Amino acid sequence: MTVKPASFEPAALPPVLFQPDRADPYLAKAIEIRDIFATDAVERDQQGGRPTEQIRLLKECRLVNLLIPKEFGGEGQPYSTALRIVREFAKVDGSLAHLFGYHFSPIQIALARVNDERSAAILRQSAEHLWFWGNTTNSFSKSLFGRKVEGGVLLNGYRPFASGSHVADYLMVAWEDEETNARSFAYIPANRPGITIADDWDGIGQRQTGSGRVFYKDVTIKDDEILSERPKDPLALLAPQQQQSVLLNVFIGSAQGALIAARDYTTTKSRPWIYSGVERHTDDPWIKRQYGELWTKVQAATALADRAATAIDAAYAKGTALTEEERGATAIAVASANVLAGKVALEVTSEIFEVMGARSAVRPYGFDRFWRNVRIHTLHNPAEYKTRNLGAWFLTGDYPEPGVFQ
Repeated sequence: MTVKPASFEPAALPPVLFQPDRADPYLAKAIEIRDIFATDAVERDQQGGRPTEQIRLLKECRLVNLLIPKEFGGEGQPYSTALRIVREFAKVDGSLAHLFGYHFSPIQIALARVNDERSAAILRQSAEHLWFWGNTTNSFSKSLFGRKVEGGVLLNGYRPFASGSHVADYLMVAWEDEETNARSFAYIPANRPGITIADDWDGIGQRQTGSGRVFYKDVTIKDDEILSERPKDPLALLAPQQQQSVLLNVFIGSAQGALIAARDYTTTKSRPWIYSGVERHTDDPWIKRQYGELWTKVQAATALADRAATAIDAAYAKGTALTEEERGATAIAVASANVLAGKVALEVTSEIFEVMGARSAVRPYGFDRFWRNVRIHTLHNPAEYKTRNLGAWFLTGDYPEPGVFQ
């Protein structure tokens, strides 16, 4: 069975149906690439593996340099542009949306240390060589340790959940000192001797993210590759909001994409239920009501996501002048958007089957990928704890204490 991907062209959609700003050249290019991704998104999701050709396209159009400042050879765009591109990719392919968003994590960390010679050099090299970034920094797994040797550190162990490592040119790596347990970071090439990228991710969703294990066997990290200690100013503490923003826009894009795909299927393939009393499925009051509810929920979640993106841009624009209160307000905006985005995405990606009908629930259509991708992401980032933080702030005015996920 050959399945035609859902149409995203403006002429095929009602006005204001999640249309990005095509006047922005970066979004316009992302839409072109998104539509290429859509042609084999179902097949790639079912196969898993490495989206090598898709990463090549991202490099070719220089979207990998989107957030690197122009003085370092990049495109110098605001963070919200990257988030909106994440959202566009997630409409058809949650894995590539995830990879694209996470690619910017090491870049944002380098930008927070831009006065550090190593970070400035990395930004220039990344822009020049169009590097794609992965990470091996999982904060929960104490499984990679470093031993000090002459001229650097020797790493042994592994990191799980190493998203993007399987297609990365460069990695950000974190390890614990085997004696003091102190945590350190470095930027290193992904092909450094001693590194084995297992590419053993076998989750139910995000099938092409490479979020499995990376093994280190006597891997040398030179002294001048180790990053200086992170500054403690509020700007440097925005890293969790950067990551959380990527996640919530994967949720939003997945919900939007699922709703668009379901609508296209419903209007062209669904048959009315035998007791509905209508000749067309779209004339069934039940179907109209449920689509109305889904549309309303996605609109609301999208509005909060847009507000959070604006807050992130404003925070980054403040630079080192960002205050603790402003950082806290940004954390609240992002957490609020994340909670609603995850909830709505789970509901939409599940309920679309009810309005499409039984024939939609077959593997060739791949509609299940939307739910699987959202489900696995939400499990890695429980909404419960963000919701509690929001409640505590609402009751007391106290912002969440900066941490890995808040």
